[in-house]
Amino acid sequence: MKIILLLLISTLAAAASLPSSFKWSSSDVLVGPKNDGRGIAGIKDPSIVYVDGTYHVFASTAQSSGYNLVYFNFKDFSQANSATFHYLDQTPIGTGYRAAPQVFFFKPHNLWYLVFQNGNAAYSTNPDIANPAGWSTPKNFFSSVPSIITQNIGNGYWVDMWVICDSTNCYLFSSDDNGHLYRSQTSLSNFPNGMGNTVIAMSDSNKNALFEASNVYYVGNGEYLLLIEAIGSDGQRYFRSWTSNSLTGTWKGLANTESNPFARSNNVAFSGTPWTKSISHGEMIRTNTDQTMTISPCQLRYLYQGMNPSASGDYNSLPWRLGLLTQTNSPC
Repeated sequence: MKIILLLLISTLAAAASLPSSFKWSSSDVLVGPKNDGRGIAGIKDPSIVYVDGTYHVFASTAQSSGYNLVYFNFKDFSQANSATFHYLDQTPIGTGYRAAPQVFFFKPHNLWYLVFQNGNAAYSTNPDIANPAGWSTPKNFFSSVPSIITQNIGNGYWVDMWVICDSTNCYLFSSDDNGHLYRSQTSLSNFPNGMGNTVIAMSDSNKNALFEASNVYYVGNGEYLLLIEAIGSDGQRYFRSWTSNSLTGTWKGLANTESNPFARSNNVAFSGTPWTKSISHGEMIRTNTDQTMTISPCQLRYLYQGMNPSASGDYNSLPWRLGLLTQTNSPC
């Protein structure tokens, strides 16, 4: 009976599709900076995978002097804030500007890849995700910023790299805080080398509508889900969503408005007074950890950054913290 039930659940998940609107509940603050002398103001931009009973999280550390990366792990979210921080500036990843990590397991190389921004699009590799000292010295995907980006970036910044692969190619998505989503590519067999052919995958004359922090996932049945962080009319961050049957295809709006968002203050329920009005840069919890970025459309959970609505001041010193969204209207 148990086997039959598991097969039924698996079949339902495989047949399920994403809803046209979303509802979420949010945790309280789960993770913030530690009082360890580092002077970190914010923990931002989380990337998360679940492997053999352990959650592994990589995030940006923000302070007035700049950004770097931190790694920590835990078995249960109740333990998240007490998890030991491993600052990756103490590893071969090194000091200097590193931010907005994305972690995944690249099966053809049997290696973990950590992708992040460093003024370019960079990556580091590690055979063991649980060993923070095992990351390699970073390398860049590009020799310089692609010309199509320099021609369109205006007063923006080249940020938030995201890699996803299909059976043939690997694609690197990125943003410019100026209304453009870019897509670069290389062959699966050549990855991480040969990244190029950079094009504008989506654009909007309102730069706040396509701001940054894109996520792209495969949800099965030939469908991809794209999330992009926007700045709403209230000045708060939120996520819009689209779907496509191809990573190079046309993206069709799913829940992509302020009134029907993927995740925004108006479709997220908090217990008590909301600790944040912004639902900002984050990542879906993945149990399939490989380069295909495959997730189930069922019972989504999204680790995100938020902050006290009354906070203000220098951008690098804003008190971002991490929280967890749990979908409450799952179709399966």
